[in-house]
Amino acid sequence: MSTPSLRAYVLRQNDDQSVTGGFEQISVNDLPEGDVLVKIAYSSLNYKDGLAVTNRGKIVRRYPMVPGIDFVGTVEASNSEQYPVGDEVILTGWGVGESHWGGYAEYARVKSEWLVPLPVGMTARQAMAVGTAGLTATLAILALELRGMEPDSGEVLVTGASGGVGSMAVAILGEWGYTVVASTGRQELSDYLKALGATEVIGRLDAPARPLASGRWAGAIDGVGGDTLANILSTLQYGAAVAAYGLAGGTALNTTVLPFILRGVSLIGIDSVMAPYEQRVNTWQKIVLDLPPEKFEMMMQVEPLSNIEQLSKRILTGEVRGRVVLDVSR
Repeated sequence: MSTPSLRAYVLRQNDDQSVTGGFEQISVNDLPEGDVLVKIAYSSLNYKDGLAVTNRGKIVRRYPMVPGIDFVGTVEASNSEQYPVGDEVILTGWGVGESHWGGYAEYARVKSEWLVPLPVGMTARQAMAVGTAGLTATLAILALELRGMEPDSGEVLVTGASGGVGSMAVAILGEWGYTVVASTGRQELSDYLKALGATEVIGRLDAPARPLASGRWAGAIDGVGGDTLANILSTLQYGAAVAAYGLAGGTALNTTVLPFILRGVSLIGIDSVMAPYEQRVNTWQKIVLDLPPEKFEMMMQVEPLSNIEQLSKRILTGEVRGRVVLDVSR
């Protein structure tokens, strides 16, 4: 009996250390070790995926590598009691697409502890409209709420609002009754952001003129970093916090201790990659219960996996709106 083959987008490192990517037919036996084999329905495009495909940012830890940090699909074979054949499952994070082959293929073999069940009431396409972006956005909001942020606290800022995490944050905050101010460099998307839940759309934030300015924000979710994050810290209300998850504007943070010691503000780091199982399951459940189906559709565009190279370049230049769901069969 012949071993089944599958289509995968594979990154390979050449002898001169350059990296090339392309679609290949590989064997299921080529997949790395794991106790669950998943037939993938959809993956998604994240900023990190764009960096991996374009060989920027040192995302990939070893070669060859199938990128794609998210996927959803059906269990095809299993040595796990938790996930029998036929279960629908989601994977986000855990180094998949970086050090373990990921979602840009028709199949993936992974560890069962990396998976979560597809929530009842959520479709596979919706799951990838959420993906790492939605998980990160929700974890950021919950972290701010633990710090005391409430819907009547005041305005909540979301930077990089037209991107995946930003769009999800705007939509969820809006559904939870917050007054959302969306910051974006793409003012042409103002109507889109207001439809998601923003009450106001502003441009990008520059470097702060002084360490402390008027306190405006009751909370903030930032995916930009750099001068934008420094600006946010200088304009948080007393006792407020910013949840930072990204670095599109740079890794350096030029600020002072004044916002921290004079206003008691907090800078909270958000990472969804290593989030524990129970936290993931609870977060997915909140998303499916609280986010209406029309918001998923508004944020989502479905593209064939065959367009991955073009899409990866676009996400790095800020040309992608919301969430790109990738159909791995095309």
